[in-house]
Amino acid sequence: MRLLKIIYRNTLRHWLRTSLTVFGLAIAVVAFIVIRTTIDAWYAQSEAASPDRLVTRHAVSLTFFLPLAYASRIEDVDGVNMVSHASWFGGIYVEPKNFFANFAVDHTTYLDLYPEFQLSDEERTAFMSERNAAVVGRKLADRFGWQVGDRVQLQGTIFPGDWELVIRGIYTGARENTDESSMLFRWDFVDERMRSESPGRAGYVGTFIERIDDPSRAADISSKIDALFLNSIAETKTETEEAFNLSFVAMAGSIVLGLKAISILVIGIILLVLGNTMAMTARERVSEYAVMKTLGFRPIHIVGLIFGESLFIAAIGGGLGILLAFPLGALVQIALSAFFPVYNIAVVTVLLASLAAFVVGLLAAVFPAIKAVRTPIVDGLRIVD
Repeated sequence: MRLLKIIYRNTLRHWLRTSLTVFGLAIAVVAFIVIRTTIDAWYAQSEAASPDRLVTRHAVSLTFFLPLAYASRIEDVDGVNMVSHASWFGGIYVEPKNFFANFAVDHTTYLDLYPEFQLSDEERTAFMSERNAAVVGRKLADRFGWQVGDRVQLQGTIFPGDWELVIRGIYTGARENTDESSMLFRWDFVDERMRSESPGRAGYVGTFIERIDDPSRAADISSKIDALFLNSIAETKTETEEAFNLSFVAMAGSIVLGLKAISILVIGIILLVLGNTMAMTARERVSEYAVMKTLGFRPIHIVGLIFGESLFIAAIGGGLGILLAFPLGALVQIALSAFFPVYNIAVVTVLLASLAAFVVGLLAAVFPAIKAVRTPIVDGLRIVD
């Protein structure tokens, strides 16, 4: 107990230096948590993928569409229980900065294939019965203040023209990592207009989504689907939904790698900040440690004082950083909501930040403790402030 009291008083002897060190640690911990959460947000969609869903796209690129006629042939593949389709629409709401994901989907099957998008029976019925009906996620509705019954006009980019949609439902996610920032509307509404304005583009979809009966057969079923269209004018590439989502992460691989490197550098900065403080502290107290040794304090006591003070500062700085990370993370979530539908600070990230602060607290005290123990009493007593 007495040793803890000495540690506490030693920590506050230079309150300005201690305060600056604590704030430095807190800022570094906040940066670490925000960066790690951003990296996690990149992988959130792949983690939300269902193992029993496959995605079939054009073998060359997503920018090329597939004939709708493929659906009936895919349905006949052994192991496929259900087939739906979705097409990236790329519509702009008012101005380009209001970006959000919007898809034209097969209204008869898509919601059955994605049970995590939860709608009331009335909303689902309205979506089925009205050709220009749309459903939006709760986060997207809150972002623009949309209500059921509102009319929303999108400016088409892939499908030119103005498209007026009526919001007939607001879905919520069944799981925490479900994307609630997308808009879904009926593909037949788009296709009907394409038939009159651009007949050559009618009858094509972006991707097919299949539900399979056995996830362990995903590779086998994918091969069978792709074999159906081998050497055709539109060959396909089928993969698990997780692999499909990870392909988007791979496009930003350099950015993700850079963020991971920065998160490690932040840990190094924490170590340097605290290590410098502890080195200064130990150097200033060499004579005090010498006096303590003459009074009977053993090396373990000196080591305990230095490690205790370092861990105490690291704990305060780490705790403050974790507390500050949550409000700052909420602000980042709002700012990046268009790009990261799911942005939550994970418990694992908080534990990693806590562990990093603890390890840094230990490492920062190693060299000052060794120097304090090895300094002879006579040499220590010769030093005068």
